[in-house]
Amino acid sequence: MRHGERGARTGVVLLEALIALVILTTAGAIVVTMSAEAASAVRRARIAESNMRKANALFAALSIWSREDLDRHLGDRAEGQWILRVDRPAPAIYTAALTDTATHVELLRTSLYRPEVINATP
Repeated sequence: MRHGERGARTGVVLLEALIALVILTTAGAIVVTMSAEAASAVRRARIAESNMRKANALFAALSIWSREDLDRHLGDRAEGQWILRVDRPAPAIYTAALTDTATHVELLRTSLYRPEVINATP
């Protein structure tokens, strides 16, 4: 191998090493970005689950409200970070919906049956 060929080969090896370094750096940056996005997604999922548990607890309490309690809560009212809407579309049927005030997304909705109590005493 002549001296000129050795210099050219050294230049090619250096170029290959630089390209390999760029590829490794790019791959490393992608891995770090994906890890950060995954951690952010897990955090958002945990917050959403916590909010849904709280909303479910509110609906569990609401499910045992009497007819009188439901009548007192007809319409929209703030319940922490949510808006609770209670309606009575029929004499014995109530609907309740919980909406997130930040996103305006309805989280939960249910219907409740509360028959009218008719006193048979004269």
